[in-house]
Amino acid sequence: MRKALYLSFLLSPVLALIVSLCIGTYPIPPSAVVSMVLLKGAQIISEVLKTLTLGKVSLSVTIPYPSVYQTILFEIRLPRVLMAMLVGSALAISGAVLQAIFRNPLVNSYILGISSGAAFGAALAIGLSVGVGVTPSAFAFALLAVFITTSLARVGGRITPVSLVLAGIIVNAFFSALTSLLKFLMEHDKLASIVYWLMGSFANSDWGSVRVAFPVILVGCFLIYSMRWQLNVLSFGEEAKIVGVETEKLKFVFIVVVSMITAVSIAFCGIIGWVGLMIPHIVRMAFGPDHKTLIPLTITLGASFMALADTLARSVATYEIPIGIITTLLGIPFFAYLLRKTGGGWDA
Repeated sequence: MRKALYLSFLLSPVLALIVSLCIGTYPIPPSAVVSMVLLKGAQIISEVLKTLTLGKVSLSVTIPYPSVYQTILFEIRLPRVLMAMLVGSALAISGAVLQAIFRNPLVNSYILGISSGAAFGAALAIGLSVGVGVTPSAFAFALLAVFITTSLARVGGRITPVSLVLAGIIVNAFFSALTSLLKFLMEHDKLASIVYWLMGSFANSDWGSVRVAFPVILVGCFLIYSMRWQLNVLSFGEEAKIVGVETEKLKFVFIVVVSMITAVSIAFCGIIGWVGLMIPHIVRMAFGPDHKTLIPLTITLGASFMALADTLARSVATYEIPIGIITTLLGIPFFAYLLRKTGGGWDA
């Protein structure tokens, strides 16, 4: 039973991808989705072979489906679903890493001030129309918020968990106040855009955003995955330092990686809450706190959850519901259940 559950978590992105590609305003049958994706992959391989062999080797592959199917699948849904899966993985693994570092079950990526910094950057770009895109501005201010947080938290050359959390609270409050000030001074039509962005959405996802986010999140997740056993060491707290582990350097590396992948996610899709809290706890409840298992399953389950949540957001009504509302509505009952089940206890 445990092995079956492990495999279902690990392979869940495949099922989530197919389901998400099928459902929408224009439904596409699952058989057509699978066939078209496989044929598209064969077309790409053919192009690569043709390039490598200077045109001597190529495959004749055609996709026998209406052009409207191909447009909806490859130009609209596939980049959106891939972006949702990337962001889901990034936010989920960020929560798992920070909870291990701080040994606190309620910590997630927003503790570093990333969300408030990104929100202010987006509000600035939308409200003042300074010629800078929303995503670059949000990304820049997300990184600025992390820099200020870590600078404030560094006391005597060291960053302790308590000083980092307190610095994060200060930076969050600072950027939240600036965002509120911008919203107060803004014109009504622009205010609506900012409020919608703050609730999170994948509506603007395209291949361009996937091409930027994919390498950053992939490298970040791979680094965390390759160092996952060190999270077990950090979860020992002061005992790890006694046995000679350079905990401060390890924490710094993890925080930088988490900040990068979270900043990229928020910059493209807005503020999406609860994923970094809910997904690691689900995996931890099912398989325990060992990060050798927790990290890979958190990546795959985070990707599946976000893809399905976005599918729900764009298909449950005639208009699209912001994804942040969906994740919050799903996250609150889960945490109520978690509280009743564990009584507030938690194993790092």
